[in-house]
Amino acid sequence: MVEMLVERLRPFHSSVFGEISQLAVVHGAIDLGQGFPDYGGPQAMLDIARAAIADGMNQYPPSNGQPGLREAIVTEHAERVGSDYDVDTEVLVTSGATEALTAAILGLVEPSDEVVLIEPFYDSYAAAVAMVGATRRTVAMVPDGDGFTLDLDELRRAITPRTRLLVVNSPHNPTGSLLTVPDLHTIAELACARDFLVVADEVYEHLAFDPHPHVSIASLPGMRERTIVVSSAAKTFNVTGWRIGWALGPAELIEAVHAAKQYLAFVAAAPFQPAIAYALEYEREWVAASRIELQRKYQLLSSALDDLGFDVKRSAGGYFVCADIGSDGTAFCRELPARVGVAAIPVSALADRSDWNTLVRFAYCKQDATLHEAISRLKRV
Repeated sequence: MVEMLVERLRPFHSSVFGEISQLAVVHGAIDLGQGFPDYGGPQAMLDIARAAIADGMNQYPPSNGQPGLREAIVTEHAERVGSDYDVDTEVLVTSGATEALTAAILGLVEPSDEVVLIEPFYDSYAAAVAMVGATRRTVAMVPDGDGFTLDLDELRRAITPRTRLLVVNSPHNPTGSLLTVPDLHTIAELACARDFLVVADEVYEHLAFDPHPHVSIASLPGMRERTIVVSSAAKTFNVTGWRIGWALGPAELIEAVHAAKQYLAFVAAAPFQPAIAYALEYEREWVAASRIELQRKYQLLSSALDDLGFDVKRSAGGYFVCADIGSDGTAFCRELPARVGVAAIPVSALADRSDWNTLVRFAYCKQDATLHEAISRLKRV
């Protein structure tokens, strides 16, 4: 019963993702709601995971991750971003990015603190803040032509003496927006001047569409020492079920994240870690090709939604495209699986404010045949 649940977690007793996914199963709908691909990752990576299981790599790995994976994470990040981290003290392997994000908030935020989230937001952020008992403040993305951008003036107003941490997500889930370099510099200047930490959710870092590359806020002046960079293998290598994530940051911050993380999932799955280490080193061409394919799939689905009369919003990367349907998005998404056999997510479920009630998020990380069938069904709306 909900009444048995502690009050601070009652708003999170059920997830819209679980609800919509269940409706998709019941009605045999194509699931464009949850962000998971229906096609596989690099074959050699999958083979290494199979071999690891067959060879007996099935017991607890080190709590901070296997040395080979930590080395691969640090090396890949240094070569691409330019920021170097210590393999032993400044990187932590987690059970997915969600565990890293949750452990960062649990390990670094006091109940008396405030955490600033950019709205709309990945739903686990708010749940983690509630677990701590801290105060959640939000800053809105605002319209920018056919897309969205961060309201920097509202961000300045949201920072108070109690602000402990800001969560930054770019490319942004659910809008697909990419924070610009001037945006990131403004956030960095605020963080340094007002002395708060940043958790940078960069799970879509490899999936920023051309011609705009992803820039990590930790690479900006003054930010390495106050930023925890969170990423994962899930979206990069099409293995959302493997739950291999990581956090990078200065040793004292990573130590705090580890202190919380060891009482959550404890360790990440052992046999998948050498496979991801291999992929980070040897499958970069595969990742580049995957990004190009995702950009094409985004254009395919967004063009089709536009032809169907949806007000489609611009996406600059990631897995999702949003469309304004001009009516109650929550009711629309609850009815859609039974009505036409397609599932989508109402953006209002990922926000505190009512402004997002007409926006719906669709995932395009699907095979072309899946997308074409979904588009055909949506024509019946």
